[in-house]
Amino acid sequence: MSWHSLASPLLLAVACGAADAAPAAACQRSSPPHTVALVELFTSEGCSSCPPADRWLSTLATRYGSEQLVPLSLHVDYWNYLGWQDRFAQAQFSERQRQLAQRSASPVAYTPEVFVGMRELRSWHDAASFEQRLRQINRQPARADISLAMQGGETGTLAAEAQFRAPATENGRNSLQGVLVLYEDRLESSVRRGENRGATLRHDHVVRYWSPPFPLRPDGTPQTVRRTLELGAEWNRTKLGLAAFVHDSRTGEVLQAISLPVCVAAAR
Repeated sequence: MSWHSLASPLLLAVACGAADAAPAAACQRSSPPHTVALVELFTSEGCSSCPPADRWLSTLATRYGSEQLVPLSLHVDYWNYLGWQDRFAQAQFSERQRQLAQRSASPVAYTPEVFVGMRELRSWHDAASFEQRLRQINRQPARADISLAMQGGETGTLAAEAQFRAPATENGRNSLQGVLVLYEDRLESSVRRGENRGATLRHDHVVRYWSPPFPLRPDGTPQTVRRTLELGAEWNRTKLGLAAFVHDSRTGEVLQAISLPVCVAAAR
């Protein structure tokens, strides 16, 4: 298993809107009454141990479905200086991995590394171990509600909306936060240098946009976030999907997660 240490700043910013009625959307979804597991794979195209984990993540959505888990692939950037520049890598994903690793039994960040419900799962490749963790999470009643909607905008943009409702707190203070994510499926790279030189790598659920966490209201009222997302020139909007989750910034616990797979047609 390959690994390298990391430390990178968080870069993106996001704004919250008022709790308004949702606009008409091309597609939408609401979270179920039970907790959906958030599965995060930290990976890199420069890591020779990562392709099997990438393939494993690609199978999850069809094996378990969106009512059970939300799989996300976060490409870290600390491999980039070792011979191959991963075009999907973002410094903020290296920083997120570092933060999650600090909560785990071993603070060392490595690739491939898997977190389920923001808890490290070293035995992710063992089907019984993974399914046991998944069942533990899915058995829990949902403690937050999330609704997602998206529709095509002008060329090069995507309109996304997420509505969050977290439980009310007695003291008026809340450590709960929401995060909005845009991911892309069916990506492919021909690696010319580094540990995977000569390989053609295929990826799904690759995170393209990850909003910084924003605080949720402590009174339990719905909170709506609307974004007009600028799409990269190489992104394929017919392969994009939305995801969102609510977590407790104090404990690291995920209260709910949701994904909205590709359902927006090509640009007008």
